[in-house]
Amino acid sequence: MDEKEKCTQRLRKLRKRLHAQSIDMLWVLKEENRRYLSGFRGRDGQCDESAGSLFISESRQLLATDFRYTRQAETEAHGFELVDYSKGVIKVLPRIARDADVRRLGFEAGRVSCIQFQKLSEALKNEQVSVELVPCEGLIEDLRSVKDASELDAIRRSVAITEGVLALILEELEPGISEKEVAWSIEKRIREKGAEEISFPPIVASGKNAAFPHAIPTDRRIRKGEPIIIDMGSRLDGYCSDMTRTVTLGRPDAEFADIVNIVYDAQQKAIAAIRAGVSSRFVDGIARDYIDRKGFGDKFGHGLGHGVGLAVHEMPALSPRQDTQLEAGMVVTVEPGIYIPGWGGVRLENMIVVQPDGADVLNRMPVLV
Repeated sequence: MDEKEKCTQRLRKLRKRLHAQSIDMLWVLKEENRRYLSGFRGRDGQCDESAGSLFISESRQLLATDFRYTRQAETEAHGFELVDYSKGVIKVLPRIARDADVRRLGFEAGRVSCIQFQKLSEALKNEQVSVELVPCEGLIEDLRSVKDASELDAIRRSVAITEGVLALILEELEPGISEKEVAWSIEKRIREKGAEEISFPPIVASGKNAAFPHAIPTDRRIRKGEPIIIDMGSRLDGYCSDMTRTVTLGRPDAEFADIVNIVYDAQQKAIAAIRAGVSSRFVDGIARDYIDRKGFGDKFGHGLGHGVGLAVHEMPALSPRQDTQLEAGMVVTVEPGIYIPGWGGVRLENMIVVQPDGADVLNRMPVLV
């Protein structure tokens, strides 16, 4: 199935959702959602920049962008009407709504800023276009959470690149090398192995720094016997991977061995509980309760895992704050951790595909290395 056919199927599913909510047209701004529905690969430089917007109605599908991206859009967004704007999407949106006879315009509430909403409301009023603005959340993200065969293939290949690079990194680790040097080597090698880019800035945290779950690599020199958390991922054909290993150089002390075994057992118990139909909160609770029984409940403060796809963090979440019924084809991380201020931390992370009767672990590198 080519990209156009995949997008056509996805648009069909989305239109059913729009019809059920009586939404005449949906304004799509999120980069990943835009690519998922249209095939257009334009990238947003930062949160207040946009490579373009989609407008999806029952009978029309438009991609609005500017001169920087029009040629790319013509090549990639097959089946979409192109709208070239020079002064921003807000200027052309009233005309789009009027031409499509829109009464209820849905928009991605998590992406439209307050000032965009204000400017849009003013533009519609000035153009005398009567439209109800309807905030929407999760319409496309829900669809993205279940991967098709081509998506799973891209993710598997991204995982393979990441594991191959991590194996090289572990061979290079030696006392005296800095966290920043390791992080740079990860970024460089991921591109050299054929990935488009890193899927997020790598985390390299040694010694006491490993007590920070999202530590930023520093000039600190790595020493023997201390915990070293390496969290990294690559992006291939748009799809991300994300994995973490915690290692030591030389013989680890008894405290490290005890903690790493607890985290490992928590991870394996959670993976064993995963299958279609199970609650994401329940899976999180399996690992969390185990760590708590071992006396480290207050040292595991983040969710157990998250979805991975076109974004490195997407739906669903394995978390005490979210209760999602897992479906076959979802891809999630399972990454329990224990973090002890003044000592360091341990996190172990694998990616899995939810199956009807269990979990398919995508990683081939051993969790304990």
